[in-house]
Amino acid sequence: MPPEPLAHRLAAPLGVAAALAAAAVCIGAVDPNEPGHYPACPLLRHTGLYCPGCGGLRGVHALAHGDLVTALGANALAVVGYAAFAVFWAGWLVRALRAVPAAPAASARGLRPGHWWALGGLVLLFTVVRNLPFGSALIP
Repeated sequence: MPPEPLAHRLAAPLGVAAALAAAAVCIGAVDPNEPGHYPACPLLRHTGLYCPGCGGLRGVHALAHGDLVTALGANALAVVGYAAFAVFWAGWLVRALRAVPAAPAASARGLRPGHWWALGGLVLLFTVVRNLPFGSALIP
């Protein structure tokens, strides 16, 4: 069976890239550091606790302006997540270009249940530490 045409294989990864680029352009143009442009985090607003995503928009805004240090200060975990997604996306694009057939969902990502539990534990640890006094460096 011949591989799908190149345009079909590239549609999904390039569509995701276009959507994320549009979001980054929008966030880069509208500063989340200025109040009133984006809704406040409900967890922070009602409890005073920082969620794992707090500072993520500010991080994207900083990255859109080429400021990695500020992005890491806004939400280091989110910036690492953005980088990891970029690596996975690049692998997806290469597989699409080479017409490598998609593997079953779990093995395509290369992540087993233990990996997902470790990732969840890391996010939980990050959330707890950023809300303790000694983790104030992780507060956006």
